[in-house]
Amino acid sequence: MTKEIRQYPSKPDKVYFFGTCVLDLIYPDAGIAAIQLLEREGLEVIFPQDQSCCGQPAFNSGFPDEARQVARKQIRVFHRDYPIVVPSGSCAGMMRCHYPELFEGTELQAAAKKFTGRVFELTEFLTRVLQVKLEDLGAPMQVTWHSSCHALREMGVIEDSKSLLRQLINVELVELHNEKECCGFGGTFSVKHPEISGSMVRDKIDDIQATGAPVVISGDCACLLHITGAAEKRKLPVKGRHIAEFIWERTHA
Repeated sequence: MTKEIRQYPSKPDKVYFFGTCVLDLIYPDAGIAAIQLLEREGLEVIFPQDQSCCGQPAFNSGFPDEARQVARKQIRVFHRDYPIVVPSGSCAGMMRCHYPELFEGTELQAAAKKFTGRVFELTEFLTRVLQVKLEDLGAPMQVTWHSSCHALREMGVIEDSKSLLRQLINVELVELHNEKECCGFGGTFSVKHPEISGSMVRDKIDDIQATGAPVVISGDCACLLHITGAAEKRKLPVKGRHIAEFIWERTHA
């Protein structure tokens, strides 16, 4: 199968911002930083107050009807023809890759397809649409990078994220040995299979510690929550940061 070539629009005046559940409830500073990065490029950022979950937990748990109900609301709420910027490869992957499947053969099939064409993961949008140039104002440091499964395999945006980090001249990116391995979160997977999830996150933490970097960066807050929570339980000094917050702090005077 030939991979679809993504067509990127020219720089818009306005964008929608999809907050994601974990970012909204647990990592609000990362959400604010993402909005600030967009506003700094001269965009008006619109945050619809009626937005909710992307529907992925229900979809991945085998409840397509419930997922469809949630997805239908997002299509209605984000109705104007603006790009939808999502600070999560996981949620963006659900919205771009699976909404067409959910609404195939329904009255919303065309609307769902049009909707997915407007969905962009944050770093993808910053690099490919806005073509941002960053000036690093921070002190020299090392970081490592965790690739979420959906950002890596569905959205294909990992190099966009890393390219932003590589623009930070005082930041050394130390690669994980097993970067492509899942951290074990997987949403409801970590609840349904806690022993397997726990073993996977232990491997991930060991890999992070082996780099010697004091900070792990990711584009998905759910992964960071899982990794840092498990590290804290083991009393290990693993600090996690969402890429938006990390970049904003290093480039904001």
